[in-house]
Amino acid sequence: MTDRDATTFGARLTGVVSRYGTLCVGIDPHPGLLAEWGLTDDPDGLERFAMTCVDALAGHVAVVKPQSAFFERHGSGGIAVLERVLAALAPSPTLTLLDAKRGDIGSTMDGYADAYLAIGAPLGADALTLSPYLGFGSLTPALDAAADAGRGAFVLARTSNPEGGEVQLAEWAGRGVGQRVVDAAAARNAGAEPLGDVGVVVGATIDHGLDLSTLNGAVLAPGLGAQGAGPADVRARFADLHGIVLPAAARSVLAAGPDRSALRSAAEKLRDELS
Repeated sequence: MTDRDATTFGARLTGVVSRYGTLCVGIDPHPGLLAEWGLTDDPDGLERFAMTCVDALAGHVAVVKPQSAFFERHGSGGIAVLERVLAALAPSPTLTLLDAKRGDIGSTMDGYADAYLAIGAPLGADALTLSPYLGFGSLTPALDAAADAGRGAFVLARTSNPEGGEVQLAEWAGRGVGQRVVDAAAARNAGAEPLGDVGVVVGATIDHGLDLSTLNGAVLAPGLGAQGAGPADVRARFADLHGIVLPAAARSVLAAGPDRSALRSAAEKLRDELS
């Protein structure tokens, strides 16, 4: 059985991490990087950038994380490129985590679930980032659709941006909001083997103060490399995690492009430092 044959996202993630390590590499084609690579800031340059990343990284790291915003800024042409990127990665053992941070209520959340998480979703990745700040319960349609399709979700809990603390460190009913997100994800993951399908997003550049010991899921930890966090920070900040931490880097790896070999070497070097 291959990792992609596993029926749950948690099982697939566990398998691919055991083979390729924990590094998650962002595919972030922002205008500055397109220019540095000598590419045009249009759908053609976007596709050249993204497919170079696919060729360099697929089968060499556990997870890649396309940032949806940098595709969306090119309109329908950019969305079409994103669809092709996800399709190109689908046969690879490397899993895709689409960073779109969707969150809403009722039928609108159902619509997002159909677009990104349901069986046959046109923009379906292996997992999707979600925002819980309309209430964790509002994500139920997305989490249920993900579970039915064998996909996963990563829910924002404690982000490293300075503004995040206004919401995430606030208390409600005697419990911090960020901690309540972790607790709700842990409840969804309870009893899952080898790992639940609902992860959380916690910045690697901050002392987050969360109790992650019962999560039984994965943590996406942005901030590795150019944003200042190193492997030692990751180990220290997530020492109590029962699950998998996926340190995420983008700029520090992508700066090695557009040469595919150099890009792959930069990713493998950082991957090996983490292990």
